[in-house]
Amino acid sequence: MDHPHGSYDMTLVLFSYIVAIVASYTVLDLVGRISTSKGIYRWSWLLFGAVAMGLGVWSMHFIGMLAFSLSTSVPYSLVTIILSVMVVIVASFFALLVVGRSQLTWPQLLGGGMLLASGISAMHYIGMGAMQINISYQPGYFALSVIIAVVASIAALWLSFYFRKGNEPSKVWKKLGSGFIMGAAVVGMHYTGMYAAQFGVGHSLTTPKGMILDQKYLAYIIAGGTLLTLGLSLTGIFISNRFSRKDSEIQQSEKWYKSLFENNHDAIISVDMRHRIIGFNSAVTKLTGLSGEWLRHRKIDNIFSFIVAEERERTRQMFLKSLGGEMQNYQTAMVHQEGYRIDLNVVNVPVELEGQVVGSYIIAKDVTEEKQSKEKIQYLAFHDELTGLPNRRMFNQLLSQMIESKAKRFFVMVMDIDRFKIINDSLGHTYGDMFLQEVCERILHCIRDYKVTLARMGGDEFTLLCDGGYESNEIEQLAERIIGTIGIPYRLKENDFYVTASLGITVYPLDGQDPVQLLKNADAAMYEVKKNGKNGYQFYTGQLNAQMKEKIELEADLRQAIQRNQIFLDYQPQIRAGDSQMIGVEALVRWNHPTRGIISPGVFIPIAEETGMIYELGTWVLREACRQMKEWHNAGGPLIPVSVNLSSQQFHQSHLTEHIKGILKEVDLQPQYLELEITESMMMDAAVSSSILHKLTEHGIRISLDDFGTGYSSLSYLKNLPIHKLKIDRSFIRDITVDQNDKAIVATIISMAQHLNLDVIAEGIETKEQLEILMKNDCKEIQGYYYSRPLSADEVEEAFFAPLRIESIKL
Repeated sequence: MDHPHGSYDMTLVLFSYIVAIVASYTVLDLVGRISTSKGIYRWSWLLFGAVAMGLGVWSMHFIGMLAFSLSTSVPYSLVTIILSVMVVIVASFFALLVVGRSQLTWPQLLGGGMLLASGISAMHYIGMGAMQINISYQPGYFALSVIIAVVASIAALWLSFYFRKGNEPSKVWKKLGSGFIMGAAVVGMHYTGMYAAQFGVGHSLTTPKGMILDQKYLAYIIAGGTLLTLGLSLTGIFISNRFSRKDSEIQQSEKWYKSLFENNHDAIISVDMRHRIIGFNSAVTKLTGLSGEWLRHRKIDNIFSFIVAEERERTRQMFLKSLGGEMQNYQTAMVHQEGYRIDLNVVNVPVELEGQVVGSYIIAKDVTEEKQSKEKIQYLAFHDELTGLPNRRMFNQLLSQMIESKAKRFFVMVMDIDRFKIINDSLGHTYGDMFLQEVCERILHCIRDYKVTLARMGGDEFTLLCDGGYESNEIEQLAERIIGTIGIPYRLKENDFYVTASLGITVYPLDGQDPVQLLKNADAAMYEVKKNGKNGYQFYTGQLNAQMKEKIELEADLRQAIQRNQIFLDYQPQIRAGDSQMIGVEALVRWNHPTRGIISPGVFIPIAEETGMIYELGTWVLREACRQMKEWHNAGGPLIPVSVNLSSQQFHQSHLTEHIKGILKEVDLQPQYLELEITESMMMDAAVSSSILHKLTEHGIRISLDDFGTGYSSLSYLKNLPIHKLKIDRSFIRDITVDQNDKAIVATIISMAQHLNLDVIAEGIETKEQLEILMKNDCKEIQGYYYSRPLSADEVEEAFFAPLRIESIKL
């Protein structure tokens, strides 16, 4: 390559570019080191960086000058050369000072770039001036070289700032690529400036004032020395970066630890071997209510004073064990500054340095809510949630403990609330729960002067465990007191409701020597009370065991009675007194047991209600009664209705109307020929009852109120509910001929029904005298043995329907 006044050694040109690249890469790495250093280390790195950068740029410039050969040897001024080095080093220092910071604005970048460009340009042209030869410059290329210097400087500083952090592989390659770009820019500026120079070769030279240098070999020596210097710089930076990474890792670990310490939800206190608090996080002040100022420079013994008295000494001993090198984990409690108790889970962690314990971390977690939740779960495991009484599990434990204590004698009572299911079904579970809570309070009031434990076993069943220090007569007095208290009316939904209690009693060890047998026999005694009219108590006797066994056997047999066709219906005619004509029949369910014969409904209906079999049994009765009535209609009549009793459970079952409509549709019986008999107890919740009854009557089904006058409900339902007929209970008819009160009650019921436009029928008529009194009071519908006992379907056909059909044929 020829220059107008000389030629270039391409090897040295390439060498100059390599030096520029290495210098650029060094600068990029140094900026990162400078930006992370502080104090004297920062100024040291700035000085080192400025020297490395200045020497690198100057070396490239010097090698580039020596790569240019003129026809004659050119001496250089050593002073001028040194001046050019100092200029570029100073400019580099200020440039690195600008970019070696956390933030860099555009004015700072431009200012630093102009400063560095001025230094590089000054270094170049001062260096050119060191040549002992006449030089002139072409203005255009001179200006271009300065512009290249400005652009290169700004680009170099921006890249230096951008890549100042990070040593991962991607950043290293980016720095290296940027080094190539920056090296090219610096080289471009230099050779543009060289191209602008015009040398006065052939003119007379001034006397050389500098030493004449062997340009070629001296250039290689300078280049080698420069590369060695830059290599040592890079090696120093590499080693420094390794230490920096170690420091960074340590600092990062410290930051992680500090973040864990400060942001931990658990309270952490650092304590030295002299019990002094040397550190704590913000959770400590929140947990204890103590201020940070109070905690500083205190001893941990001052905090022990806030530990609850019963746990204070144990907590202190646990802490001392941790100073002995044993980690401790325990529960304790303290009093917050606002006065409330805090339950804590504490871990004491010994701190060891070089195998010696130097202190302990106290880590405390607030477990108050957790402990309360566990206590609540534990409480609910042994107590009834509704009443707070001991539950079945706890009662069984207490009963077992009483037996294991070798007690000579004690009493167990099992009590059931009669008619509770009616209240629960008619008023709903909310009022049922309120009722049970009231019952509980009344029983507790009764036993407050006795050594008695009351438990709720579930539903409306309660048990009492009575201390053996009482005599049997005292237990009887307690039972009578409880039964009397339970019988007082309950005010629910602005109405008074009456219930009774049935109570069975067993004596240990006479009636059983284990909890199961004692409770089983108490149950047997209670059910005997229910069987005999309820509202009483009874001690267990051996005879009751046989009765209980019989009940269990009957329950098992009843479950299969329908499938085995053991259930059948009898029908009792309902007669119009004036002309003795049949106006309807009542379907009465019977059970023909294969070994016991005919079993009364009074025996198996309660079993069906207790076990839930009443739904299946009631459905069968409804379907069979409607089927039989449709068969009689098809045979020629008469077209009369059939009455069927509904239990309380059936009445309150969901979709009752749709269920009955389905049966009527199945047997093809018109709704007006079905009359449903309900009791007053089903009317307790007028809103619920009204909805059910209106749905039934809208479909054409008739409603009869059975056993009228024996319940306790308000008479307002006679006005508000769709009832078609009242049925006077047999208890008022039995003594109507001798008891004026019964006669007055019957007359009043008949008169009231007539004024309300209701039909009225009397049941249980057995004598002519009873019939005459009823007819005298204008009761036109009669049911009872005076006219007919309950008959089978064939007997009704033969005794009543067949004669009517023959008579109608004759007519």
